[in-house]
Amino acid sequence: MSFHPQSSSDSPLVPTVRTHGTLLATRPLYWSIRRELWENRSIAIAPAAVAAVVLFASLINMLRLPARMTTLSALDPARQHAALVRPFGMAPAPIMMATFIVAFIYCLDALYGERRDRSILFWKSLPVSDRTTVLSKASVPFLILPLIAFALGVATLAIMLLLSTAILLVNGLSPARLWAELRLFQEPVTMLYGLTIHVLWFAPIYGWLLLVSAWARRMPVLWAGLPFFTIGIVEWLGFRTNHLATFLKYRFTGAMTLGFSRPQRGAFTFDLSQLELLRFLSTPGLWLGLLAAAACLAAAVRLRRDRGPI
Repeated sequence: MSFHPQSSSDSPLVPTVRTHGTLLATRPLYWSIRRELWENRSIAIAPAAVAAVVLFASLINMLRLPARMTTLSALDPARQHAALVRPFGMAPAPIMMATFIVAFIYCLDALYGERRDRSILFWKSLPVSDRTTVLSKASVPFLILPLIAFALGVATLAIMLLLSTAILLVNGLSPARLWAELRLFQEPVTMLYGLTIHVLWFAPIYGWLLLVSAWARRMPVLWAGLPFFTIGIVEWLGFRTNHLATFLKYRFTGAMTLGFSRPQRGAFTFDLSQLELLRFLSTPGLWLGLLAAAACLAAAVRLRRDRGPI
């Protein structure tokens, strides 16, 4: 009869030490992102509601499409194209704007909310680092919401095209002209490009809002805007200048002015020839903004490590 001594690693009295490989196997970042989606379902519901409103308004507009098709022959080719593609070119804009507004609201509450409801005590008891938690929250405005906006935008355009085709066929008209005027490949590519450059351009705004969310004890929305409002008032009263207001306008609108060339008069959509990727990537404001965003996220990680529940 042989005796095999139990190793210390198998003993129930010896705690198991989690290694880096064990944490990788559990994928804490992936499950942290899933947690954000579970707890914040409104980040998908709000853009979807806007997409539904856009579809409803587009359906009302498309009921007049057969009448417009019969009168297009009196217009020049440029106006014919604008009249047909105008609803399709304008439809994704409200969806994209809604996702950016949702991203701003989410960032302000992302780290503040878990301190307010004291759930931070539970989440800090789990083997998930503060860096992983902040990165998972930052992934919502930087990755999740743009993907939601792109999916909803493409789905909206597809449904609009199918409804327009059905309405024309019911009225005895051929949809071939409509399909010929639409840029079925260029529209999704342009949409994805526009979302990408806006996310990169808004990176310091997202970073700042997450930093304020990690720092503020009350009313993060007030603390997010109060420093800029105060500095702007002091600048105007003391120097009669508005450089800060100009900078803020540049930060909020620069993605469109730098990432796209100016559309032709009467145009309602952008095509691939108007994408100015090199000009956008060569702008110092882009890279300075990304550095500022990285600094804000690093500070948010440090603040979450030191801050407790409110």
